[in-house]
Order: sequence, then structure tokens, then C-alpha cells
Amino acid sequence: MSRGFVKEDDQEEIPMVPPRADLPEGVTNYVTQVGMDELLIEKQKLINEREHLDISNEKESRIASNYINAKLQLLKNRIATAKIVDLNNQPKNIIRFGALVTLKIENKTAPEHYQIVGVDEADISKGKIAFISPIARLLINKKVGEKAVLKLAKEDRYFKIINIKY
Repeated sequence: MSRGFVKEDDQEEIPMVPPRADLPEGVTNYVTQVGMDELLIEKQKLINEREHLDISNEKESRIASNYINAKLQLLKNRIATAKIVDLNNQPKNIIRFGALVTLKIENKTAPEHYQIVGVDEADISKGKIAFISPIARLLINKKVGEKAVLKLAKEDRYFKIINIKY
């Protein structure tokens, strides 16, 4: 039957699914093993959530299921394109993907620690920054003792690399 002959109340809403973390077109989806494990756990949680939907209204159940399926599709695409970087193979004296970097930031007394990770794993509250972020791009290929300058609108921020660990 044509959609033109369906009552407006019978039409289901198409679920709006928020996009995953931005990964620019053509950029390889690098992940750490921890990041891949987190993606797989997220996938299993979504599958479990879909299987245990407890909604008695059939329309609401279909909408909830469609929403979960759309999130799963985005997640499956991200998993399929993921390239795990073995941190054991990274050079120990230079900052690359996966490095846990200790930085002395100008005007701050305590050093700060950041790990350069994939876009889905990035979480600044956990000290994890995406490899495509301006700070990570600035730090890549630097060595202990070197400095990096982040040019901001009102000032420059200086970072000194104190330690690199994988």
C-alpha cells in the first residue's frame, strides 16, 4: 500500500541516532587493543539490550528496536574498519599512536599524562586523546626533552615531553 493511504498516526518515527566520534573521510581507524575490546563490549551490550526490550506497546518496541539496530549498524561499521595497533611494536623513544606521554605544561606545576588513542576510545577525563586531535598531532614524532607549541587564538601553550611509555 502506498504511504499516501496510511493514517498519519500509523506512521512510525525514524529514530535519530547520534553519530559516533568523528573520523574524517579517508583517515584510518586506528585503535588500541583496549579500544577494540571496548567496542566489542559495547556491541554485546546493545545486542543484549535489543534482546531484552521490555516494552508492551508493539509500536514503541519497534521504534526502540530500530534505534538499537541503527546504533549497532554504526558500531559494526566502526569495528569493521578498525585497525589494531600493537603497542609492543611502537618505537619506545618517540611518540606514536598508543603512547602514554608525560608532559610538563608551561605555567602548571604538576605534569600531566595523556595517551594517544583512537577516536572512539578518546576521553579527556581519563587522559585519553584522539590521534587526530590538535595536541596529539603536535606531539607525534617528538622525543623526550623536546618541546611542542600549540598556537591558540590568544596565546601559545608550550609542552615539554618528560616521558614516553607504551
